[in-house]
Amino acid sequence: MTGTNVTEVKWPVPEPDLPAETSRVLAEATRAAVTAFRAARAGYTREQLAEKVQMGADGTPTTRLDILVDTAVAEVVDRNRVNLISEEIGVIDHGSAVTLVVDPVDGTANATAGVPLASFAGVLAVDGVPTEALTCWLDTGRCWHAAVGQPSRYRTTGRRELDGAAVSLLRPHGADDEAWWRITRRAARVRILSSSCLEAALVAEGATDAFADAGSDTHRIMDLAAAMVTVPAAGGAVLDARGRPLEISTDLSLRWSGVVAASRELAEALAEEIVGQTPLGKTPKETS
Repeated sequence: MTGTNVTEVKWPVPEPDLPAETSRVLAEATRAAVTAFRAARAGYTREQLAEKVQMGADGTPTTRLDILVDTAVAEVVDRNRVNLISEEIGVIDHGSAVTLVVDPVDGTANATAGVPLASFAGVLAVDGVPTEALTCWLDTGRCWHAAVGQPSRYRTTGRRELDGAAVSLLRPHGADDEAWWRITRRAARVRILSSSCLEAALVAEGATDAFADAGSDTHRIMDLAAAMVTVPAAGGAVLDARGRPLEISTDLSLRWSGVVAASRELAEALAEEIVGQTPLGKTPKETS
């Protein structure tokens, strides 16, 4: 009996639908990431894509898919002589005031398995301040773009209350189990899509009310950088559940529990549930 070769992901990868106002470097990086993602999917099996081939700059194992896409983005950085902050390759310093912060494949486990929920996210920062962001849904080519100080084409739902909200969450990691269940008991709908950048973009356009890490401190800056531009421009808010400042930094050991919400009020309500009703900026240990 002959069957389909299930070790390969056969879905096509379309060209990114880049808005005309996307800056040249960000557009080049996105196209390079998509091209590398397409080639990787065509040239390797699921198992080969998912194989851990080295240790990433953020201290976590890097898959073959991650490094193939990240290498393509690094080539764009080198051609344009801007800096790079990436979870895989790490920091490339060309002495520029402009830094490209990227998550080359956000949702790697989805992408290597053939689940069509993975994204590329890139942010341009000038002197450490995020100025422009683009998130590309790799399996559809759909892109979300925003620039600081420019009108946004997106609008959040504007929801302020957690009770009855539609919330996406990272999976529970053990220490955050209680907070995770506190949120899910109040929300009307809960999703786990396993692509933080994609989930944040859906908050910006009003497809869902919020997305959060329920206190596991899993998020790195490249998981949140695009949201820091796109979501506030759409009327929402991005913060760390424990009140720590979100900043573009070359210190890849920094972690946050990001909260992305349709309004500041909803973001703060989620943060309060995550830290167990303790004031923002303090951990439960600090208030005991």
